[in-house]
Amino acid sequence: MGILANHLYAQAMSPRTHLHTSGELVGTPISLSEGKAVVELVLRDDMRVDQTGLVHGGFVFGLADYAAMLAINEPTVVLGSAEVRFVAPVVVGARLIAEAEALPPAGKKRAVQVRVLLGEQVVLSGSFVCFVPSAHVLTKSPAKETP
Repeated sequence: MGILANHLYAQAMSPRTHLHTSGELVGTPISLSEGKAVVELVLRDDMRVDQTGLVHGGFVFGLADYAAMLAINEPTVVLGSAEVRFVAPVVVGARLIAEAEALPPAGKKRAVQVRVLLGEQVVLSGSFVCFVPSAHVLTKSPAKETP
């Protein structure tokens, strides 16, 4: 993908989705442009699962998911499914970079390719399927009248 090299940390767009996301838990955007996002996460001590400093994969997945959402960058985007592969373990103190690139839209369905890097090493790669509904998923639809 090479998104990071192409963007040189320049933020061409502002986030329009997931505006209350915790940067400490799933990362901070460092580059955002049409259909592409780069997000950084420094792994903290409270993410560890054991005495070796191994970090739970859920935090790495959360970083990848957040990058996918930002690549779509629609206010109502939600994750439908993901197929990921954890390639290498990560430890407390590591600085991870997620690169996400959206494929051309197919109606409300959007596919996004994501990889998470530790330096030059890929630690997670995946395909995310997102949806962009016309209203927020928690918006209640009006009750239907019965005759």
